[in-house]
Amino acid sequence: MDRIVKVLRLVSFSVLFTTSGSLAQDYEFKGGYPTPETVKRAYEDADLARAIQAYKFFYPTVSFEGTWRGNLKEGAVVNSVFPLLEGSPNQIVFTPNSDTPYAGLPLDLSKGPIVIDIPPGPIMGAANDLNQRWVSDLGLPGPDAGKGGKHLLIGPEFKGNIPAGYFAARATTNRVLVLIRAIPPGGDNNKANALIQTVKAYPLSKTAGWKEPTWKRLPGGDFTPLRWETNFQYWQVLKDIIDLEPAYEAYRSYYGELAGLGIVKDQPFAPDERMTGILEKAAAMANAQMRVQSFADRRADRVAWKDRKWEWATLRPENGTFDLPTYKDLDARAKWFYQAQVESPAMFRRSAGAGSLYWLGTRDRSGAYLDGGRMYKLTVPQPAPAKLFWSVTVYDARTRSEIATDQGHAALRSLFELKDVSKTGDVELYFGPTAPPGKEKQWIKTIPDQGWFVYFRIYGPEQAAFDGSWKPGDFEVAN
Repeated sequence: MDRIVKVLRLVSFSVLFTTSGSLAQDYEFKGGYPTPETVKRAYEDADLARAIQAYKFFYPTVSFEGTWRGNLKEGAVVNSVFPLLEGSPNQIVFTPNSDTPYAGLPLDLSKGPIVIDIPPGPIMGAANDLNQRWVSDLGLPGPDAGKGGKHLLIGPEFKGNIPAGYFAARATTNRVLVLIRAIPPGGDNNKANALIQTVKAYPLSKTAGWKEPTWKRLPGGDFTPLRWETNFQYWQVLKDIIDLEPAYEAYRSYYGELAGLGIVKDQPFAPDERMTGILEKAAAMANAQMRVQSFADRRADRVAWKDRKWEWATLRPENGTFDLPTYKDLDARAKWFYQAQVESPAMFRRSAGAGSLYWLGTRDRSGAYLDGGRMYKLTVPQPAPAKLFWSVTVYDARTRSEIATDQGHAALRSLFELKDVSKTGDVELYFGPTAPPGKEKQWIKTIPDQGWFVYFRIYGPEQAAFDGSWKPGDFEVAN
């Protein structure tokens, strides 16, 4: 008994938390109560840890707010003017594709459901709400399967009857972005843009003053959260979203984490100097941790082929919503949304006949990161296992957007730059600061002292893309 009392006295004096045998943290307690220094340290640590985790969880929401605001800044009007874009270095967008033209329809469902009428044809679409949660697929990957159909998007607070004859889906926020893409017939982007504009969007219950939406081409703009993702403004933007949108019941516990940081719906957000400092630190730290996971992932399931450096752009599961039988794969979710935008089962499915397939390349054959000051060669066996087409797009590692140089483009595409190369044998692609003689059409310019990465995309993937009978080479340093 005396021995037990002595042990308890020792424990009541101080509690030492150690890692690998070294002192990591010292929380001191006297008589079982924390000292003033311990109180301060414990709350600093707890608030910082809470803020880091909250940052990562709500990053998809804040990121999509950047897209929403970017569209409106460049001239889009909610429910009225829809932007047309072609992925290029002129736009700051997380890993966009330059393979097909696309449009983003900013919709507000607070006044009632909206119909998206998709005509038959090679149109692909996905609707995500402002939580960047998948709402529905449309066109080829959707329930209409490219045959055309009317899709009904419903807001979270709508209580009316849902009529028959529609593919109906409910969002968790009133604001929804519908991304529409069209496969260019014969590589003709003008025809693809014309096809996109045959998509109709209108209220389920039209008012007397309703007018047909118009389309506007957006040549550039910033559609990301880059300007606030590492500073205090991140939390201010998140507070704006929390106030504007209805609460989503499944996020109740995460709203509780925000409440511990002073962010509560319809209540003032006025953190003191201490909390402001913690939130600023958390934004920088959490963003850095997400960058590390994206470009130095430690998960074994990232590997596409054991004898290659290529990784899957999205970790399993590929159901499009990161749901496993008993939990949500938060690491996979964070990695994807740090690099890209929009979730959809059609984008992640790893099976022949899926809409598309993405691989991530950040390193050369030796395992070193891709360096903008060096020349690399990538060998792609032909034919690639794509029923439709394939491409390799280069992105700036800082912005996760297409690399911007005086070359003016950042992709090598089978429909465009590579349309005349042989469909058999190997195709050699080049990446570096200067063009290799005679290979200018098979080259993307990079920037010295700047890191870059690529997405290798296959559209209409065939079985060889999955069973290892086909695979691209690794990046090799070339003379």
